[in-house]
Amino acid sequence: MFSLNTCVMITKLTLTIEDEVIAQAKSYAQQRGQSLSKLVEAYFKILTNEKIDANQEELHPDVIALFGAIDVPQNFDWKKELTEAIEKKHGHEGIR
Repeated sequence: MFSLNTCVMITKLTLTIEDEVIAQAKSYAQQRGQSLSKLVEAYFKILTNEKIDANQEELHPDVIALFGAIDVPQNFDWKKELTEAIEKKHGHEGIR
């Protein structure tokens, strides 16, 4: 049997955030069955992995939660895939 033991350090962090933002974030986390700490941790991981540029306009938390949900090949052509899906949905496959 193979066993991999890993050690993860957990550190407490204190943040100063508007009361209303905290209330909304707690509600958001509860609706998704997550702790607020896990939600913040996931967001920090996204930021530090540079999947989102911190200088971009703010994204909705639902959009942020999708980052990393699937692995997409480097050469993925989303415009082509979207076009094909729309054509298929509306019965226009192969028409361009």
